[in-house]
Order: sequence, then structure tokens, then C-alpha cells
Amino acid sequence: MAKIKLDPLFAQISGTMGDFVFRKSKKGEAIVSRRPRKSNGTPSEAQKAQQERFTLANAYAKAAMADPEVRAVYQERAAKEGKGAFALARSDYFDGKDLLSK
Repeated sequence: MAKIKLDPLFAQISGTMGDFVFRKSKKGEAIVSRRPRKSNGTPSEAQKAQQERFTLANAYAKAAMADPEVRAVYQERAAKEGKGAFALARSDYFDGKDLLSK
């Protein structure tokens, strides 16, 4: 993924152009990446397992955002780290840092 700094004339570029996607990061940087492509192959067992883990991580993050106390913790961390609260909750699930069971 390429990161570029553009002069103010092009600072608001976003969207797709051909096979490239232009977007802005939370820090305001312009990011250019290739358009994602769907695989035509059958997923392997490892890929299926990872997809299931990701589904469970999203369910955890959704539940964490529904709990006002846990959501406040994630929003505070998100503000400090410059990330999204939902993404932090999902990362915590993968790292085994479950705040809902405490």
C-alpha cells in the first residue's frame, strides 16, 4: 500500500480509478491501494478457520460497542491511539483481551 502526500489541490482525492482505490486514513493521509479482488478458489481449512475467528471477533466488537461502559473504555483508547473503537475491540478479541467477561 502506498502512502502519498499531495498538494492542497489534490488533498481531497477519494474513490476508485481503474484498479486503484484512493482513501484517507484517520490521520488524514492519502492512501492508494489496489482494488480488492474476490478469489474464485475454494477456501482452505485454515482460511475457513480464520474467517470463523473474524466472525467471532466482529460479534465480540459489536457486543462491546453495545455495552456503554466497555464502549467508553474503547472510545477513550481509540482517541489516544488514533484508531476506531470497533477496530480496537476486534483486535482485543484476537489478542485475548476480553473486556466483557471482567
